[in-house]
Amino acid sequence: MWSYEEKAALSGFLTIAGVDEAGRGPLAGPVVSAAVVLPVDFPSEGITDSKKLSPGKRDRLYDRIVKKAIAVGVGMAEPEEIDTINILQASLLSMERAVHDLHVIPDYLLIDGIFTISYDAPQEAIKKGDMLSISIASASIVAKVTRDRIMKSYDLIYPDYGLAGHKGYPTKNHKDAIAAFGVSPIHRKSFKGVKEYL
Repeated sequence: MWSYEEKAALSGFLTIAGVDEAGRGPLAGPVVSAAVVLPVDFPSEGITDSKKLSPGKRDRLYDRIVKKAIAVGVGMAEPEEIDTINILQASLLSMERAVHDLHVIPDYLLIDGIFTISYDAPQEAIKKGDMLSISIASASIVAKVTRDRIMKSYDLIYPDYGLAGHKGYPTKNHKDAIAAFGVSPIHRKSFKGVKEYL
């Protein structure tokens, strides 16, 4: 899990940030990204792709990452932005915002997926990077936990949709709720499963 970070360090880079997003697939809520810069002595036990972890394990690892990381940044793109520029561009924008939110300036980025972002530093896009890079995996955990907490807070504002359970993903219950109660302000109006009810 350290091989990409070690390769970048051997090339002379000093501040290496892993970047990942959560929430490309949901029908509601923002897409959330995180950027994480880890120290070389970071305890990596248990860190992996956030989708492979239970909510409780993610929360515990989130606390460890936030406590021990050199820097953690978070960026979001809201549903209105997703509808305007599309989910891919919104995901990349949220990643840029996460990197700019760091209190250190990274000189190398490791990014989950196949796209780099608009940022003036060398970058490496890594397919399935959240399973291959400790920094990207840590970013995936921070992004996922942050987004889940946002959706739980939205559940208090829009209780008809069950957001605390499915976090905005297109479950049967969620789609049935949209059909019954209509589209809320946090739904992605360009997405199939939502736009039919506008």
